[in-house]
Amino acid sequence: MSDEEKILTTTADDEGIRLDVSLVRAFPELSRSQLKRLILAGNVNHAGKTITDPAYRVKQEQTFTLIVPHSEPLDLEPENINLDIYYEDDDLIVVNKPAGLVVHPGAGTPNGTLVNGLLNHCGTSLSGIGGIKRPGIVHRLDKDTSGLIVAAKNDRSHRCLSSQFEQRSVERAYHALAWGSPKPPSGQIEERIGRHPYKRKKMAVVSENVGKFALTRFRTLKRYGLRVFKAECRLATGRTHQIRVHLAHIGHPLVGDPVYGRTTEARLSGIPDSDIELITTCRRQALHAVTLGFVHPRSGLEMKFSSEFPEELRNLESIFERTKSFS
Repeated sequence: MSDEEKILTTTADDEGIRLDVSLVRAFPELSRSQLKRLILAGNVNHAGKTITDPAYRVKQEQTFTLIVPHSEPLDLEPENINLDIYYEDDDLIVVNKPAGLVVHPGAGTPNGTLVNGLLNHCGTSLSGIGGIKRPGIVHRLDKDTSGLIVAAKNDRSHRCLSSQFEQRSVERAYHALAWGSPKPPSGQIEERIGRHPYKRKKMAVVSENVGKFALTRFRTLKRYGLRVFKAECRLATGRTHQIRVHLAHIGHPLVGDPVYGRTTEARLSGIPDSDIELITTCRRQALHAVTLGFVHPRSGLEMKFSSEFPEELRNLESIFERTKSFS
């Protein structure tokens, strides 16, 4: 099957708006995120030149050629992975992901992912917009973050859910255990996030002209002395490692986070050795997606799901509760 060529000739209504917005208006069967990827990949031409900036401002009576590569056959193998399914219908599926499960295949993780499990459970009904490595995937959680995630079963649902994420209308709340005791106990962190300048596998708070806008709102749910607090974090944006980076930036890294925080001797002062072992061998950051709310793409009904803090994190809470007088 050959690639598909689509032609956009702009009108006065397009004057001054972004290229990706003009394209999604002209070709609503494609999501804005998909069109952004195509632009960045060099699949849009104008007047013999390749346009690779999604924010390129168009003028009326310009002609753009968009090349949409043909769909490649799915090369992933379904795997019998136990899924904690919270909700499912013909359009979408909501799963409570455990820590340790990667969402989709990538470098170093060719299989054993949530996608492989979804393929086994859903068959060929997952949407294809996410690409051959990410069928059905609308958003992601880090490997060692647990909690609620929604996947789309058809392209219409994928486009609708992706639009809600882009418009920041999806309700997402996380519970976290973090070191220290924040002052004030609630607030918002508005700092741009981008790749760490020296450690390319890490993200970091970066300068104004680098990275992407990110906003995290947090409030303290409970304090365990001055050692640890439990926070509810709500995302206005969805940047990579956002909560982990933002809380670490204000001096309160997540408990168990091997990338953005360290379990120092001072933080463990007064805790019995047996409990210290439980803390230091908990191989995950203490972060769980507890709430997920969105509008159903077909019915238009508001849907909201909640998930309890997992057992291994409740065990950590018990330790910090018992030892809070030593902090």
